[in-house]
Amino acid sequence: MENHSENVLVSDLSTIERVEFYKKTYSHVAGGVLFFILIEYLFLQSDMIVNFALSLTEGYKWLFMLGGFMFITNYAEKMTLKAPEKNVQYLAYGLYIVAEAFIFVPLIYIAIMLTNGPDLINQAAIVTLSLFSGLSAIVFVTKKDFSFLRSILTVGFFIAIGLIVAGILFGFDLGLWFSVGMCVLAAGSILYQTSNLVNKYSTDQYIPAALGLFASLMLLFWYVLQIFLSRD
Repeated sequence: MENHSENVLVSDLSTIERVEFYKKTYSHVAGGVLFFILIEYLFLQSDMIVNFALSLTEGYKWLFMLGGFMFITNYAEKMTLKAPEKNVQYLAYGLYIVAEAFIFVPLIYIAIMLTNGPDLINQAAIVTLSLFSGLSAIVFVTKKDFSFLRSILTVGFFIAIGLIVAGILFGFDLGLWFSVGMCVLAAGSILYQTSNLVNKYSTDQYIPAALGLFASLMLLFWYVLQIFLSRD
């Protein structure tokens, strides 16, 4: 009887059970953020890791970096969704967070060096968390199904990837408006992922749900920080 609610869609649960699922999911998102901060701090303490990460931002190497990150992202998403064992799901989630922390090393390092401290990063983090909270609240308050955003987001991200690759190959800066556009895409992704909490996931899938939200949160943080850096 203990597994009676396993694999039941969250939309079919009572209000109390749905709230319990939301608590599990967002506690795992919060745990992911704390783990990301810890790993990022440890990475930044190593000159070898920082120099290696910075070297990967040069020319074609950044394409390999992005390709590797996309591979890990795809692997982690599949493992959290398909692996029945929770320890495997946690391992995949942790692997994804470590990959996020590594790809953030150059951006965080540059932000610290340019502003002589973490103030700019803290400001970008506050703005990101505020936007994330507001967008999540929109979904829960309106109870609107944002699954229609999937096709729009898919097209938008393919266009973005194409522009990033073109920028690397031909050596042009995508500029401020690209970062603004990516913030809009990230916002749409947060709406979509939050909507999926009710309409896509079952009660035992709080780890993949957390991974989807965490990924959207970090995408938003990346480009909010880019916008803040462009001002200085």
